[in-house]
Amino acid sequence: MIEMRVLAENDWKVWRELRLAALTEAPYAFGSRLADWQGDGDGEQRWRDRLSVPGSYNVVALLDGQPVGMASGVPTDQDGVVELISMYVTPAGRGRGVGDHLLHAVERWAQQVKAGTLRLAVAEGNRNAIALYERNGFHDTGEPGDLMPDGIRREHIMTKRL
Repeated sequence: MIEMRVLAENDWKVWRELRLAALTEAPYAFGSRLADWQGDGDGEQRWRDRLSVPGSYNVVALLDGQPVGMASGVPTDQDGVVELISMYVTPAGRGRGVGDHLLHAVERWAQQVKAGTLRLAVAEGNRNAIALYERNGFHDTGEPGDLMPDGIRREHIMTKRL
């Protein structure tokens, strides 16, 4: 059974564990690098700050009580637009509907905060993530996203009208 849990600042250890797993297991999928979150970047206050971004929504998916996925919704500087960030599903959670549950949780939050558009950036070549987003009603805007840490690939911007 998949259970969703909204996180607060005090849940930073759960978030940290999943985020470091994401950056270790799927570095190709993120604009952040593992090295940026280790060493001096791996302090409790930094993790607490990440979970206390004003107006943000942070959720983890639990499968049989174990954390297997994470996602955040954050406000943007565009009126009526919120962004899905830090989406990750562990290998143990893949193919079991965890990604869909995370997306739906962030979408419900976006509707509660009266957003009209949910936006995300997905790494070029991340076919599984792109398929998940398209299956859930997102469309590629054609707008180039940020350059990835490899200096070659760019993110693709996708949106969904709510």
